[in-house]
Amino acid sequence: MWEVVTIQVGGFANFIGSHFWNFQDDLLGLAEDSHADPVYRNQSLNMDVLYRAGETQQGASTYTPRLLSIDFQGSLGSLSSRGSLYNSAPSSDPLHISTWTGDVSRQVSEPHKKNLFLQSLYEEELEKSTSSVNGTHKFKDEELVECLQSGVQFWTDFSKVHYHPQSLYEVSGLYVDPEDFNNYGIGKGVFSSGLHGEEITERLRFFVEECDCIQGIQFIVDDSGGFTGVASDFLENIADEYSNTPVLLYTARSPGSYTRPVSRNNSILRSLHDAISFSKFSSYCNLIVPIGLPSISKSKATTTLNINDENLFHCSGVYAAALHSTTLPLRFEPPGPAVESQYVTGALDFNRFVTTLAGQGRQNILATLDVAMPAPPLTGNLDQHSFLESMYSLTPELNEDAEDFQAVESMTVHGALHAGGNRASILEVKDSISSAYESTSTRPLFSHLSAALCPLPIPLPFPSMFRNRVSQSGLLLDKPISWSQSKSSLDVHSIPMAARLRSSNAVLPYIEKRLGNLRKLGIQRGSPGTSLLRSWGLEKEEVEDMGEVLSKMVQALNPRLEESSDSD
Repeated sequence: MWEVVTIQVGGFANFIGSHFWNFQDDLLGLAEDSHADPVYRNQSLNMDVLYRAGETQQGASTYTPRLLSIDFQGSLGSLSSRGSLYNSAPSSDPLHISTWTGDVSRQVSEPHKKNLFLQSLYEEELEKSTSSVNGTHKFKDEELVECLQSGVQFWTDFSKVHYHPQSLYEVSGLYVDPEDFNNYGIGKGVFSSGLHGEEITERLRFFVEECDCIQGIQFIVDDSGGFTGVASDFLENIADEYSNTPVLLYTARSPGSYTRPVSRNNSILRSLHDAISFSKFSSYCNLIVPIGLPSISKSKATTTLNINDENLFHCSGVYAAALHSTTLPLRFEPPGPAVESQYVTGALDFNRFVTTLAGQGRQNILATLDVAMPAPPLTGNLDQHSFLESMYSLTPELNEDAEDFQAVESMTVHGALHAGGNRASILEVKDSISSAYESTSTRPLFSHLSAALCPLPIPLPFPSMFRNRVSQSGLLLDKPISWSQSKSSLDVHSIPMAARLRSSNAVLPYIEKRLGNLRKLGIQRGSPGTSLLRSWGLEKEEVEDMGEVLSKMVQALNPRLEESSDSD
């Protein structure tokens, strides 16, 4: 058994993670539902890769994500930091301390109330445990959809999943407003201060040590604030303690982080934040995937999705769907020695998954994430070029027109449909993708294809974001089928997906921007950011070393470009 541990650090990362785990929860439920589409009962997925089995103190069996989530104190809304399956920790109420004889002043904040969606989940579980419906209130699905569409405040507000008590860690004692916790420097040292680092490390150790054989760590971090500093120190600790365990890092940036007012000082701070955090991450990770566009609503996604960029509940759902699809091959059941599975193909283990993208040719550890959501139907024609053209990037600051014949990629297609709505077989998907690449002039040097019959289920708490030309099964129609501009999970039950991680020179602008800013603002004589970097605990020699690291990354992707830059 090869397990994967997932780590989520920061608010937007946890929004993405909440959707991600909802997808897994839906797959688990559909696999056990005798009335569900048989494709869900024959997924050929090993969910033990992501989940751990256990039991409560009362002996009840549990199945919870192998997850460590880190966020601000108070970020869990109505959810306890010990989750909802296990008994609460013993009370430390000072009113119960018998040695104190003086007066006690007590100030208690009102706990956050469960929204309608969470109340409905609670009552469903109450019915199951008591085998009774007496005294319970039935909510209409339409009410729950409306509640979520307009009222999500915390990432736990739409989470269907039960968490282990070791999973949810709230960083306390920061004494800073979340809006001001906005750069690498302010987060640096939080991990090592007080007991934070020790407690976080112990929680990770809990999950790692119960693994039979951990194959990798999937890490999602907010890329626009102080949690980059927390994550950097945590990743350094992981690299020291689990040196043989590969780490796949998604750096996630919310649309709101692009629209904050910027003064000259803040511009310098942001630029150095981006350069330092990226350089630090590259030292401790095997593969980095930046995600987070300034606006999804202005991308090619608008042909199928109606997204509110300002709503984290909305935009995080797209990134979560893409992460689910790209990592799906890690959960494929491997085929028998002589029989090819009719349900999945292209299984990968974590190490091969990472080294395929980062360890080939130029040793580029930076990959882009592309998605088609929903994926277009397979037409059956030899020319499938339009299938590849339907994909759009979720990675910012790219050269979209770059042609790279040394590119390496890993693509996953699952739940593919024919134009008539029938499900395409694994063989048909493989033939179609092969034809698509034969008809394009920009074929990658190497491409690994993974495919599965199982589509992406759309759970009830997923945002109402599908355009009215998306059918119930996710088929893209020529004409709208309703007047509504946004369709919910009540209208769209599943969708076919195509997602791709790609290592290519399209990422050059992303690296060059950070290298250029580091040189101009932190390395060159008289740089305006020198004192800021020193306040972050970074001396000139360390910053120069970071510049060398980024310079080598640029040179690996385009040697002539870096040589030209050095000679200017």
